[in-house]
Amino acid sequence: MSAVLAALGFMALIVLHELGHFAAAKAVGMRVERFALFFPPLLLRKKVGETEYALGAIPLGGYVKISGMNPDEKLPDDVRTRAYYSQPVWKRIVVIAAGPAVNLVLALVLLVVFLWLIGPREATDRVGALEPALPAAGVLEPGDRLLAVDGERGDPIDLSEAIADHTCSQRPPEGGCEAATPAMLTVERDAEPLAVWITPVYDPIEERTRVGFRYAEGPRSPFSFGESLDLALEQFWIVTRETVKLPLYLLDAERRDEISGVVGSYEITRLEISDDLENGVRILAFISLALAIINLFPFLPLDGGHIFWAVVEKIRRKPVSYATMERAGVVGFMLVMVLFLIGFTNDIGRLTGEGFDNIR
Repeated sequence: MSAVLAALGFMALIVLHELGHFAAAKAVGMRVERFALFFPPLLLRKKVGETEYALGAIPLGGYVKISGMNPDEKLPDDVRTRAYYSQPVWKRIVVIAAGPAVNLVLALVLLVVFLWLIGPREATDRVGALEPALPAAGVLEPGDRLLAVDGERGDPIDLSEAIADHTCSQRPPEGGCEAATPAMLTVERDAEPLAVWITPVYDPIEERTRVGFRYAEGPRSPFSFGESLDLALEQFWIVTRETVKLPLYLLDAERRDEISGVVGSYEITRLEISDDLENGVRILAFISLALAIINLFPFLPLDGGHIFWAVVEKIRRKPVSYATMERAGVVGFMLVMVLFLIGFTNDIGRLTGEGFDNIR
């Protein structure tokens, strides 16, 4: 069931994105030839007015076909006046920006709904899931209550920081290196205190040492609407900032391993939904936001590439040649494909190896 819900969530994000393009094109008077739910081969099609509405066989989203997206396209006179490249720059920008705009608004709405009507789960001081490959496995047990680290008590954040204070002797630390000293964890098990010694290991993704467990989650605690809006905007900014940095990850071997693709995003969504259905709302909000930001990168064939060249045309006060845009599109397409292939390769590696827990 979680797999079906995750797939439906992904399709909804993409279809709503395309619906934004479609509604904007209709609103500014462009000629929309086809609005398709799913990709060809087409199973059903029905023409209403000048637009064909279709249902494809491959459930991977949808698309909008607007007349004249290629400026060299030969069109009848009655069609040419309403073609994409016959329209003023501002209309073209509105139509192209409408898709990402839908995803941006949807992301903010979903985040506010999650924080206001559902709420994140409260943190507890009890051990939840253990990561099999890390030192806590076989030493701690789910349900243990963590009381102190090295004799010092505190809240879960304080105790995590105390574990992270046990650092590797080598500088800079490398993935998998053990801390120079073990940490003494005092836990309560079966109503009795118990001291255990665990040597943390360095996690290059978290950039700190850890022993490998997640705290068990408590009941949900929704925020007020005002608090939800403030928190949603804060998270909105954090995800936007990190997504914008994505092309820079190509230059950093360590950060390249963090890039995730469609497979990874789907699997994270499925895992979150299987753990707790309501968590899917928050994850889909983040994916919708990332989808919008990536689409706004100024490279063809992404939406941001079309907007970029429309702005260039406005500044130059004359159209940009299609050949120039084609050449730029090749560079943009190569960059998009490199990101896709790295993300896909990382996802396959996680599926066949350590799984997706490390990026959750």
